[in-house]
Amino acid sequence: MDAEQFRKAGHAAVDEIIDYFTNLESRHVASRVSPGYLRPLLPAKPPDEGEEWADIQKDIEAKIMPGLTHWQSPDFMAFFPANSTYPSILGEMYSAAFTAPAFNWLCSPACTELETVVLDWLCHLLHLPASYLSTSATGGGGVIQGSASEAIVTVMIAAREEYIRRHCRLAVPQPPSEVEAEDGEWRLRTRLVALGSEMSHSSTQKAAMIAGVHYKSIPVDVTDNFALTGRGLTEALQDLTGRGWQPFYLTLTLGTTSTCAVDHFKEIAEVKKQYPNMWVHVDAAYAGAALLLEEYHELTDGFEAFDSFDVNMHKWLLTNFDASCLFLPCREPLISALTITPPYLQNDHSSSGLVTDYRDWQIPLGRRFRALKIWFVLRSYGVNGMKNHVKRHIGLGDIFANWVKDEGSDLFELVAPPRFALTVLRVKLPEEKREKAMTSFVMSKAATTETKMEEGLANNEIFPLPSEADKGPQTDTLTRTNAVTKEVYERVNSTGDILLTSTMIKDCYAIRVVGANEQTDEQHLRKAFEILARTTEEVLRKLESKAGSE
Repeated sequence: MDAEQFRKAGHAAVDEIIDYFTNLESRHVASRVSPGYLRPLLPAKPPDEGEEWADIQKDIEAKIMPGLTHWQSPDFMAFFPANSTYPSILGEMYSAAFTAPAFNWLCSPACTELETVVLDWLCHLLHLPASYLSTSATGGGGVIQGSASEAIVTVMIAAREEYIRRHCRLAVPQPPSEVEAEDGEWRLRTRLVALGSEMSHSSTQKAAMIAGVHYKSIPVDVTDNFALTGRGLTEALQDLTGRGWQPFYLTLTLGTTSTCAVDHFKEIAEVKKQYPNMWVHVDAAYAGAALLLEEYHELTDGFEAFDSFDVNMHKWLLTNFDASCLFLPCREPLISALTITPPYLQNDHSSSGLVTDYRDWQIPLGRRFRALKIWFVLRSYGVNGMKNHVKRHIGLGDIFANWVKDEGSDLFELVAPPRFALTVLRVKLPEEKREKAMTSFVMSKAATTETKMEEGLANNEIFPLPSEADKGPQTDTLTRTNAVTKEVYERVNSTGDILLTSTMIKDCYAIRVVGANEQTDEQHLRKAFEILARTTEEVLRKLESKAGSE
């Protein structure tokens, strides 16, 4: 392909991408193909001679589109959003053209320096402590990772090595011999344990597997809106240390996957004072975007005590995958854990200490020029455009939750307070009757949290999930409700008209609805609500008919 052929192909590709975005709503959001659909459509081997671009491009619509789930569709309300916009696509085009591996400053100084600048911009916008800036006296800064999961495994390795360094080298009265130090380190490694709440993303457990350490999940309770509290963390730490374990790392979450719960940061910052060597990471992959808004700035209170923070711009912030932004108040432990400098990577600029080599801030060596698309997005939308984008979706989420509570009160119950454009619900069975004492008991506990009242929810608007002590007569009801909710969920998704995801919360099967794509508007959420309500009515009528015939 020569320059003129590329120009023609580029125009054709851009036109097709624009048509794709424009007509997304006309496509079924979920793919309907069966596993293995693609191989029979493709030749057994690549062509011996090159093909014309026009022939290649035809296969996008004919062979690739049928196997795509359309994450940019306004009817995509599953998982969390994975936004892509025209400015971010342009950033990818330039990045692909430059193709600088960018593992150190010398590879392409602009790649490194733009990343440093735009992440400092983002640090300010998210109201993170000043220590997280690259210019801070504590030696902080940001780095773009591939995903929040990659960020977690990266900082966990740094946390592991820093914990070992402090315990085996700094906490002894006299320097041990090399053999003694090695033996002590390996004994300590067998007792290291990473922590997360039971609502933490599975990436923390996976990171522990990769890092070769133990993992402990800390229970949370409905009365705390499924958030990890200082009390719960303290109990877990005392139990573990009392049994000889060494808790060295903790993942906190701003917006858990199942319910968008927010862990109690200020309480946990106080607990950390008693465990100063435990690395605390804040996973704000999705909901961290809300920190753009002043009304959520208070959530960062206590972050000065923590060791790292990560947010995905490729979820809610209009930037295509991958663009996960990791911030640290002190970069030294990360660099110390990951720096290896063979002769072929040595150069005067790196040796001077005056430049940043991002290869030492990540697990891979090479890295793409991802800062370009973030730069393009921030400049194209502006701060106010980004804020309005997030605020609009939070408002749409509140509208949807109110439909569930009002119009859908005979069909649905909220399983958790709606937050950050996410609503979590389950089907309400018509014959379901709760004992008054049971309801009073559970809801009196639920009413003790400030978060629920801040979200504008009355005490009787959240389904009371039974604790172990409460289970008994309700277990059969919960089993039936789970089965009906699952059937509704599967029927809704089978149509391909909208796409949702489900989750399990304390043995309760629930449906998640999150409308945070750029094209999503009130009419799309209304469509989703009506599909859910209509499908639920159909399933309940079938259930009543079956019961009447028995």
